[in-house]
Amino acid sequence: MYPELSTEALGKLRQPRPYPAVSLLMPTHRRAPDNAQDPVRLRNLLARAEKDLENDPGVTRERRADVLSQLERAVAEVDLVHAEDGLVIYVAPGEHHVWTVARTVPERVVIADTFLTRNLVAARSAERPYWALTVAADRISLWNGSPERAVEHTGDGFPLTRSLDDPDAERKERIGDLPSTFRDEDTRTFFRDAHEALRTVLASERRQLYVIGEPPAVALFEETGSLPQGTDTLHQGGLGHGPEEAVRKAVAPLLAAHEEAVTATVLAELDAARGRREYAGGLDEVHEAAKEGRIRLLGVEEHYRTVVRDYGDHLEPADPSDLDSRDDIVDEIVEQALETGAEVRFVHDDALADVNRIAAALRY
Repeated sequence: MYPELSTEALGKLRQPRPYPAVSLLMPTHRRAPDNAQDPVRLRNLLARAEKDLENDPGVTRERRADVLSQLERAVAEVDLVHAEDGLVIYVAPGEHHVWTVARTVPERVVIADTFLTRNLVAARSAERPYWALTVAADRISLWNGSPERAVEHTGDGFPLTRSLDDPDAERKERIGDLPSTFRDEDTRTFFRDAHEALRTVLASERRQLYVIGEPPAVALFEETGSLPQGTDTLHQGGLGHGPEEAVRKAVAPLLAAHEEAVTATVLAELDAARGRREYAGGLDEVHEAAKEGRIRLLGVEEHYRTVVRDYGDHLEPADPSDLDSRDDIVDEIVEQALETGAEVRFVHDDALADVNRIAAALRY
């Protein structure tokens, strides 16, 4: 199981490291026969990393041994059988991190005093993560979801569980004082506790929220506490224990509708920015605006990738075999925009076809 790719985790990964900090990235494949090449490709990348460390005069023998040991541990955690579209491995003295992402990454080995995070940052932005809360009288579960997966969140007090057995139920029934489950004060208290736990999670990781449950459960949850603006609800029970795939499938139509709405909003904002002359369209203009920190809203097509050569004042298409080419320029723009406080939205393919797949609304 790979760790959760949260805002906090990304912030920590972007901090400086003791030299050498090694970033190893490679595209992976989900299905046969393409995935047969992944183990070979990984071995070749490992050999390249070991050779680069051996030939680096700035790496002491002790540091090299430490980093190679961390690299070995990281590779042991890689699960190529359940690969997505990209693999990211970071190792430094005393630490290692492994991530699988649903966005392709370039094949690369980089040794520096920081990890190469631009591809991980872009992958997380493109993942469109959400929270799905399943509510019932006896169990309230939180699911960390994306279009590709849904994993139960087992921290911050989740899941909340309780027994519905009432030792005094027989006496209450005799005297006609047995309230329905969703009028019971214990259930209300249980739901209020869930609101408190949810607020803690949303304070550290704000995302689109979906609340799922039978109509009485959803109604009571809305009644016992406030929910973030834009929260969507789904009247479907029986998902408190998952399985994960069932939760993901239940949310999928809501997620698709939400993304259509987001795309429409992004296109409208870009069009308005064009009218105000606060607009950049195409890779060259957007790249320059990102470097200057002028981007307020960045729109990027979900699968847009391109290889360019940077001539300083402009970018030109390049062949991937060109040693000076840059094959993750889009990810670099995404990271630069996020660093300067811009909102980044990935939209469906061809939504920005008239502006070469990428555009931005500017601050000035």
